[in-house]
Amino acid sequence: MRETYTFSEVKTNVLSGLLIALALVPEAIAFSFVAHVPLMSGLYGAFFMVLITSVLGGRPGMVSAFSGATAVVMTALMLKYGIDYVFASIVLMGIIQIIFSLAKLSKYVRIIPRQVNLGFINGLAVVIFLAQIDHFKVQTPSGVEHWMHGTQLVTMIGLVALTMVVIYLLPFLTKAIPATLAGALVTTFVVIFFHIPTSTVGDIAHLAGDLPSFHVPAVPFSWHTLVIIAPYSFILAANALIETLLTLNLIDEMTDTRGKPNKESMAQGLGNLVSGFFGAVGGCALLGESIINVTNNALRRLSGITTAIALMAIILFASHWIEQVPIAALVGVMFVVVEKTFEWSSLRFFGKLPAADVAIGILVAAMTIFVNITLAVVTGVILSALLFAWEHAKHMTTKTYDDDQGRRVYEVEGTLFFASAHQFSELFSPKDDPENVVIDFKRARIIDHSAIEAINSLVERYERRGKRLQLRHLSKDCLDLLNNAKEICVFDVNDPIYHIADDKVN
Repeated sequence: MRETYTFSEVKTNVLSGLLIALALVPEAIAFSFVAHVPLMSGLYGAFFMVLITSVLGGRPGMVSAFSGATAVVMTALMLKYGIDYVFASIVLMGIIQIIFSLAKLSKYVRIIPRQVNLGFINGLAVVIFLAQIDHFKVQTPSGVEHWMHGTQLVTMIGLVALTMVVIYLLPFLTKAIPATLAGALVTTFVVIFFHIPTSTVGDIAHLAGDLPSFHVPAVPFSWHTLVIIAPYSFILAANALIETLLTLNLIDEMTDTRGKPNKESMAQGLGNLVSGFFGAVGGCALLGESIINVTNNALRRLSGITTAIALMAIILFASHWIEQVPIAALVGVMFVVVEKTFEWSSLRFFGKLPAADVAIGILVAAMTIFVNITLAVVTGVILSALLFAWEHAKHMTTKTYDDDQGRRVYEVEGTLFFASAHQFSELFSPKDDPENVVIDFKRARIIDHSAIEAINSLVERYERRGKRLQLRHLSKDCLDLLNNAKEICVFDVNDPIYHIADDKVN
């Protein structure tokens, strides 16, 4: 469906898109240094990713480009095999993401618990912050890197502070232009007008370049090549999808809207596929720049399209002007992004939420910072699932009484599954029970095959002692799976109709 815009929306999205382009230039360059890839490959990657995902993606306003989540994975491949193997891995990464989208697997990001999501967000905020700290280092002519000091450090801090002050105070005066763009422009004009000596984008790299051209990665089309690039491609795809889908979820929460994760995954895959064939290193969603767009209320596709056009214009025509933007201005913008990204409310959870949930959130944040996003999130989900299983396993109880026929009745309450199966078996005493026993599952829920086996085992224990046992209120698929207990089950029209997760059930 064709999008329509008001004049205010056009202005907001265009101005925010221009600011994002300014912010992406030094980030793409910095991540190119991390991955040891050509600087133009990082910039081309930002162009293709932001353009394709803005046009075809499922979350307008979200920004995708070359990122730290992908750069750190490429480093070893680049140093060992060269740039063409990196491009080949990006192509395969895109194919994996497209398959992921076609299989409609993006919905499973919803199983990520809140504490894991908070840990990811806070960890990524710290990663963005630490990436800016490197700009407070300088390199001597001999190549030795050291921290700024004296006047140089004071100047850098002052310009960063100026940028942040403008960003925070401007909204109280006017919202006609994005505060982050105004902050970057004011600091740039101050540096130029007063001839303040400070590092600029041009000090990092010369940005002038040509249009990207089609380039098939010069690698052997063989099984051996696939064996080399496949592990990197799978990790790249996993890192990119997790960061993208969690960022999408965060924007959904911030804007009270709903994105389309499978559509976004498809666009991410197409973006990386195209990037690999045009000498670019691809990427994924960027939390920081996406937060800038949300803060600026630039939530239409026009903002990303503007960013892509501006990036290419910078490369082709405006590199001289962009190279004059102080690094301090962009650092100030990113510091504001860090402050707005970090979930400060999560600090209030200490002492209020279960200690295990808080510990999982801290662990995920630490692993996001020091290991990688994929392993952090997977670890958090696994630990949360185990914690959930443990907590539910503790709530298996029985109410026991003798009815008017002299039968011992056990009313089971709780969830019977792999974690509670052992506790379930200990709730009964075949040795001490009378000749007739009834087990009522009306208030219990049978979940998996371990639960079925626990019931079968219990039946065997009573049968070995020659005692008569009846089972009531079991679901139909539970009855189908029972081996030893079918003959002693009592059918009732009010029996539950839930289904059991079991590999024997189609």
